[in-house]
Amino acid sequence: MSFLITGGAGFVGSNVALALRSAMPDARITCMDNLYRAGSQLNLPRFAEAGIMFHRGDVRDPSTFPDEPFDLMIECSAEPSVLAGQDGSPDYLFQTNLVGAYHCLEACRRHRAGMIFLSTSRIYPIPRLEAHPWHEEETRFAWDDGPDGISSHGVTESIPLDGPRSLYGFTKLAAEQLIEEYRETYGVRAVINRCGVIAGPWQFGKVDQGVAALWVMAHHFKRKLSYIGYGGTGKQVRDMLHVYDLAELLVEQVSHFDQWDGWHGNVAGGLQNSASLQELTALCQEITGNRIPITSIPANRSSDLRLFLGDCSRLFARTPWRPRRTPKQIVSDTHEWVRTHADSLKAL
Repeated sequence: MSFLITGGAGFVGSNVALALRSAMPDARITCMDNLYRAGSQLNLPRFAEAGIMFHRGDVRDPSTFPDEPFDLMIECSAEPSVLAGQDGSPDYLFQTNLVGAYHCLEACRRHRAGMIFLSTSRIYPIPRLEAHPWHEEETRFAWDDGPDGISSHGVTESIPLDGPRSLYGFTKLAAEQLIEEYRETYGVRAVINRCGVIAGPWQFGKVDQGVAALWVMAHHFKRKLSYIGYGGTGKQVRDMLHVYDLAELLVEQVSHFDQWDGWHGNVAGGLQNSASLQELTALCQEITGNRIPITSIPANRSSDLRLFLGDCSRLFARTPWRPRRTPKQIVSDTHEWVRTHADSLKAL
C-alpha cells in the first residue's frame, strides 16, 4: 500500500508514520507538511532513517500536493489550538482546517483513495459541557451521571451538537460534515476519529495545545507554570491518550479499512486515563524529581472547559483495542524524550 500523511511532520503524523513503517515495512509512506509548527523539522532525520519520504507541501494549496497516487490518506494536518483566531484573523485556522480538508478530499477523490481523518473532542458544544452537573473532589472536578449523553465516564456521541464550540471546533465539525458529503456523493471511503488530548514523546507543547508535554518540559527545565481559570486551583480534568496507543488503533484501521469505513466516534483515554492539572503536576514532580513555581490565575479563558472525558463505549463495542498506557507512562515517556533531546528542545 501507499500512504500520504498530511501534517506528517507534526506530533501525531510523525508517530503514526513510524508506527506504519514498523507494521508495514514494504509500504510506501510519504509525509507532507509545511513545517509551520516549531520543532517539526526535528522529525525529518527520523523519516530518512526509517525510509519514509518527506514532501514539503501545504494543505491550503493543492498545487503543493505530491503528484504520485496513493491508496490511503491519514489527515493529521490542523491548526490545533482552541484559541486560534480569537485574538486576530481566523484565516490560517479556516484555510488549514476547513479549506485544507476540502483539498485533501479532492486529492482522495482524484486518486480513488480512502481517508482516515483526525477530528477532535472540541466538536462538542461548550455550553452543554459546562452546564452538566459536576462536583469537586480533593484534587479534581468530576461529572455527575445524567441523561444528556454525559456521565461520570464522559461524553458519548449521542450528545446534541447545537451550540458554540470555538472557531477551532467549528472547523473540525464542518470538515467532518464535508467528509460525509464526499462519502455520499463520490463514494470516498472515510473514517473519522474524534480525539481528545493526545500526548507523548515528540510533542512540542504550548499553553494552548499540548499541555502534558508543556508540563513535563517546564518541570525538566525548571520553568514556571500557571493554573489558569476555574479559581486557579488546577482541578480541571482531561483524559489523555498516549500517541503510541492512538497509532496502534490507526494501524488496525488501516489494516481492516473496509470494515472501518463509515466509522465516526470518540477515540480517547477515558476516565481511567484522566488527570487534573494538580495530578499532572504531582506526576511530573515524581518523575522529574523537580518542583517548580506554579502561580494561580483564577479567571477563565475563552472557550475553556472545566472537564472533558471521552466515553469510548461505542468504539470498544467494535474492537478489542484499548488504551494501554497510563498518564504516568505518558509523563515518563515524554520526560525520557525531553531528557534525551534536551539541547534541541531548549534551543526551541
